[in-house]
Amino acid sequence: MKTRIPTVLSAVVTATALLAACSGGTKAGDSGGGGGSKTLTLASVDQGSVEDVVKAFEKANPGVKVRYTTSGADQYQQQIRTQLSSGTAPDVMSVWPGNGNPGATYVLAEPGYLRDLSDQPWAAELPDAIKSVAQYEGKTYNAIFGQNGIGAVYNQQALEKAELTPPDTWKDLLAFCRAAADKGTPAFALGNQDNWVTQLVQYALVATTVYGDDRDFDKKMQTGQATFAQSQWTTALDKYLTMEKTGCFQKNPLGTNYEASQGLAATGRTLGIIQGNWVIALLKQKNPQGTFTFKALPATDDPSATIVPAAAGAGYGVNAKAKNEDLALKFVNFVMSPEGMNLFVKKQGGLPSLPDTGYAVDPSLAELSTFVRADRTVPFMDQLWPNAKVQQTMLSGLQEIFSDQSTPEELLKEMDADYKAGS
Repeated sequence: MKTRIPTVLSAVVTATALLAACSGGTKAGDSGGGGGSKTLTLASVDQGSVEDVVKAFEKANPGVKVRYTTSGADQYQQQIRTQLSSGTAPDVMSVWPGNGNPGATYVLAEPGYLRDLSDQPWAAELPDAIKSVAQYEGKTYNAIFGQNGIGAVYNQQALEKAELTPPDTWKDLLAFCRAAADKGTPAFALGNQDNWVTQLVQYALVATTVYGDDRDFDKKMQTGQATFAQSQWTTALDKYLTMEKTGCFQKNPLGTNYEASQGLAATGRTLGIIQGNWVIALLKQKNPQGTFTFKALPATDDPSATIVPAAAGAGYGVNAKAKNEDLALKFVNFVMSPEGMNLFVKKQGGLPSLPDTGYAVDPSLAELSTFVRADRTVPFMDQLWPNAKVQQTMLSGLQEIFSDQSTPEELLKEMDADYKAGS
């Protein structure tokens, strides 16, 4: 069985988010490859931020045009493998780190769909924790520009109106949810109609309940010494459902999509949303006057034991059969330059993956930065799994649990079976 074991994120303040990065060493007037073609094709999941990066790239390269599409993660992951196998994929595409989903580095690099980027100037500069999930068999395939954290993002104005403060213990979290419900404003928006959203609360709780007592849990999973079903994953899932029963979320999370959940949190119809820090930029788009702050989600009654999921976010890969390879390389290098990277993270509200970019961390991410510096983070769980099926089973299973079609015991048993199947 082949295994890819990305390292746990080190305490690096200069890592970023599931955003993409941009800008860099391009010169105005340079043309792309492909026989002089100056058109680049791009597929991205960075809705709301890649647009500005594209504009900056085109400005830095007069005459160059980028034809791009943006879509949600679910739709994108369903389409990209089909496009790559049929020869219709774009020159540049969003690629996730590690091995956890159908659009991840390992999954796309193994069959030869991605161009090796090891010869690009930024590849050797990636921090080890990020480099490990940007590579396949020692070669770099993913231009990862940032690091993401998952936690509670609060609408400060809504909190003040409700006269409530963010909780830092599990007991206070449930009390916070009850108090918010009593005031007629649910604590958190939850858009579980998009199945990728279902995992975020679970990951935020697993970080503390599982890894708080056992930072070697993934190594034990890989050697068969631990399972999902016989671990604190059961505790985390129970807490997730306890939050739902306590009224922590708005009515009908399964009937609410990601876009609608943003609207609830942005406008104060909920006090916040449990999401990645990338959502902050989207909330600001919907409410430019709003103030949004990232906080860790507590899972125990000991604040010092809280751990945050924080990991390298999605970056960009180059199609191994790109019709315009030269221009594709220019774009990913622009994404990994200080100009481009800072533009991305400013728009999305993240932390850049490379040091010395001159980026000033947004105050909304002060707590995330503190957790990163203190090494109180663990990678997103799926990045350490041996295949993408485990995550897909989890996502669909969580939706089934919320619709009373499955149980936590059944889900964790199915995840164990997929995990044991290997890569």
